[in-house]
Amino acid sequence: MADAQRIGYAEADPTFDIDGIDTAHKLAILTSLAYGCPLAIDAVYVEGIRHITITDMEFADQLGFAIKLLGISTRTQDGILARVHPAMVAKSSSIGRVSDAYNGIIVEGSSVGRITLEGRGAGEGPTASSVVADIADIAGGAAYKPFTISVDRLKALPLAAMESLKTSYYIRLGVVDKPGVLAAITSIFLNEGISVGSFLQNSHRPGETVQVVITTHETLELSMRNALKSIAVLDSVIEPPHMIRIEKL
Repeated sequence: MADAQRIGYAEADPTFDIDGIDTAHKLAILTSLAYGCPLAIDAVYVEGIRHITITDMEFADQLGFAIKLLGISTRTQDGILARVHPAMVAKSSSIGRVSDAYNGIIVEGSSVGRITLEGRGAGEGPTASSVVADIADIAGGAAYKPFTISVDRLKALPLAAMESLKTSYYIRLGVVDKPGVLAAITSIFLNEGISVGSFLQNSHRPGETVQVVITTHETLELSMRNALKSIAVLDSVIEPPHMIRIEKL
């Protein structure tokens, strides 16, 4: 973090960067531009990167993923679902290859298909360039409509709950290796209708604490949250479950 602050990639107070708030601000603007609705930062589900560990990054690498902080806005049949959270994406994907101070934006439309934009999103130069460009526009008398239409034409749209999300999940559990542990966990998944996609665990001796990683097929967020609550109270689970969503981008 100190290195990121020194070269201008993070603020002196990095809270907005770490907790996903800066990304949420950007997503709220993009959502308004995309759907012609008012800015609604409070409607964005926000989860930062504080809980991401080196262990998760190592397991992600084994699985062929990179962990990225994403802001995703989707128009679903239930309404607009805007969410910010870390996610695992394929390392070979366009978003998976975005690194350093670069930001990536994917726009997908019914007619144009998928468009990907990438550029520097932090540092002295990019920030100064944006500020100077705005000042030059104001000095030149430019009068743009910030949302391409007048503010009074923005229309509030229904919002979808985060619990309605359907995606795949990475779950890491710290458990005591003893008979019946995996059976109890898989039984909970079965009760919630969750299908397991893969299973990994690190090397250990019998009776020691072991890190177990499970990935799932696409399932409902509400089902996953219910399952994790039940898993967390098992006697054999010695730390809170770690959950990261997996996105196909």
